[in-house]
Amino acid sequence: MKKLGLLPKIIVAIAFGIFAGLFLPKGFVKTLVTFNGLFGNFLDFVIPLIILGFIAPGIGDLGDKAGKLLALTAGIAYSSTIIAGTFAFFSAKAILPSFLTVGSLDLNATDPSTALLEPLFMVEMPAVFGVMTALLLAFIIGLGIAFVKGDTIKKLMNEFQEIISKVINNVIIPLLPIHIAGIFANMAFTGQVFTILSVFLKVFLMILVLHFIILLVQFSIAGAISGGNPIALLINMIPAYFTAIGTQSSAATIPVTLQQTKKGGVTTDIADFVIPLCATIHLSGSTITLVTCSIAIMMLTGTTVGFQAMLPFILMLGVTMVAAPGVPGGAVMAALGLLESMLGFSQPMLSLMIALYIAQDSFGTAANITGDAAIAVIVNKFSGNKLKAIEK
Repeated sequence: MKKLGLLPKIIVAIAFGIFAGLFLPKGFVKTLVTFNGLFGNFLDFVIPLIILGFIAPGIGDLGDKAGKLLALTAGIAYSSTIIAGTFAFFSAKAILPSFLTVGSLDLNATDPSTALLEPLFMVEMPAVFGVMTALLLAFIIGLGIAFVKGDTIKKLMNEFQEIISKVINNVIIPLLPIHIAGIFANMAFTGQVFTILSVFLKVFLMILVLHFIILLVQFSIAGAISGGNPIALLINMIPAYFTAIGTQSSAATIPVTLQQTKKGGVTTDIADFVIPLCATIHLSGSTITLVTCSIAIMMLTGTTVGFQAMLPFILMLGVTMVAAPGVPGGAVMAALGLLESMLGFSQPMLSLMIALYIAQDSFGTAANITGDAAIAVIVNKFSGNKLKAIEK
């Protein structure tokens, strides 16, 4: 199991959870549910720390960049992320009801025959501060780092980010498969798991189609502005796309993304600035996935949400995922606090969200980094540079 990637581990965990819920004793399932309760409480404790640890250093690091070029790149990247999230919302609202039954999943059932099992015991783990407090602190500290001439707090927050990244890498990520196995075992025991599985693959395929459409839009705009061939520019990024699928990390894919962006005709200085920056601030693919999966889960549990309620969530996503670490599932970890505080997600809903997201995390990452090249093409044109012919 140690040699398997996170996605294969999640698949094995789901299969084992379903098997356990259907065929193993109730006591074993309740043991898994107890672990879920403890792990869920630990996540509640860590979520505000994740927000503070990601966002504050991310905003602070932006202060070291060139002013006008930073503003241009960040503005385009943020706009792209928000447009992608809005596109995902309206697409999900239009398409999901065609194959998803609203209210078909009851995570709060009271009937003993269908209610989820309760843990054997619970240990309370109250958070140091709330999600909104963490966001405000992150903004204040991050902006302070960016504008104050001094590096004491910056070093402190960078080290704090390393600590949080270690917690995610060495505690949360390794334990996620057990947590997800417990969730699916509980649902299988109560007969609700097949409702999830019936829509799992369809949601997955829908997200891939939305990724492809948004990439076509991004490169069409880049081609129109720069005078380049959008299809040729997009095809040029295929090596980076498949590298991201393998690494599940925008940061780890930067060398290949840079290489292909330069081959696509972007000047070296623009590519060297835009690509590493966009690897942390441009998350159109991840936003599409998060928005689509969240709406699917809300529909399954009978919750309705309009665009007025969803837009603030999408706007905050574009900021909250800034500098999400280059680890599998980093974006959804950063978004858990918003899902809980702004959309009212319960612990079972958050667990399903993690499972749904990580199942296609690599494709969201691939869409992110491929779109980074489109932004580089646009910034290259606005900086007064002509797009060179794509290298063979």
